[in-house]
Amino acid sequence: MPRISIYQEDDIPSPMRKLWQAFADNPFALMGLWAVTCLLFLAIFGPWIAPFSPEQQDPLALLLPPSWDASGTVEHFLGTDDLGRDIFSRLLHGAHLTFGMALAIVMASLAVGFVIGSISGMMKGLKSSILSHLLDALLSIPSLLMAILVVAVMGPGLSNVFWAVGIALTPQFVRAIHQAVHEELQKDYVTAAKLDGANSIQIFWYVIMPNVWETLIIQTTLAISAAILDIAALGFLNLGAQAPSPEWGAMVSQGLDNLLTAPWTVTIPGVAILCSVLAINLVGDGLRSALSPIRN
Repeated sequence: MPRISIYQEDDIPSPMRKLWQAFADNPFALMGLWAVTCLLFLAIFGPWIAPFSPEQQDPLALLLPPSWDASGTVEHFLGTDDLGRDIFSRLLHGAHLTFGMALAIVMASLAVGFVIGSISGMMKGLKSSILSHLLDALLSIPSLLMAILVVAVMGPGLSNVFWAVGIALTPQFVRAIHQAVHEELQKDYVTAAKLDGANSIQIFWYVIMPNVWETLIIQTTLAISAAILDIAALGFLNLGAQAPSPEWGAMVSQGLDNLLTAPWTVTIPGVAILCSVLAINLVGDGLRSALSPIRN
């Protein structure tokens, strides 16, 4: 007698629905997701919704405090800097530079790292061992230090920051994907696929890849946080974005001279960097927790 299921086919949740349900059960992950969505919106539309140009100066509004201060004004919601530039407008334009550039760098590093890591992960023997030791040597250098070394050779500027941070982050993707693919090759189901006559390409795309998505997602969220910090650090050290750029790290550097008299010129872009990194880490932790039971 055939078994009768009490569940209809439409009632069986798909893997994506299970992932979302597990993710939504984490309130901190949801909070981080909303924050990242807002950051992405500001990175795209910030320059159009900013009330002022990031370089527009007002000599009659020098070092105005934020609007919640008794001396502040609603026109300049987050105050102004020592040149009378609106901090809120500069912050919105800075989201386009800092957060937008971080996403672009990570996507480029992910693409390059995925290709190199996948090919090297499928290798065996001496070639795989040499590449593994080379990656270990590169990863022993902190990403910020490597980015500083690259900028020191290429020179300061936003275009060079893209290459510097990208070169610093790519070995992390190569290593993560290489290790994940290499570990999956040792599993029994890969051996079974080989016995069924599957070639290397079929084994990689249909057998290995579905099991390394968790590694890719987690590494990507970590890389976005690292990219934001590296871009901001290079801007703070005057090795990245140059004045009068509204990049967040450069804004912190430009406001240091007025730290005691106008602390908002430093704390507001600093809080923006902190909140961005925190939100991305919350999303990454939520995805990692949500993916674990699905994979198991």
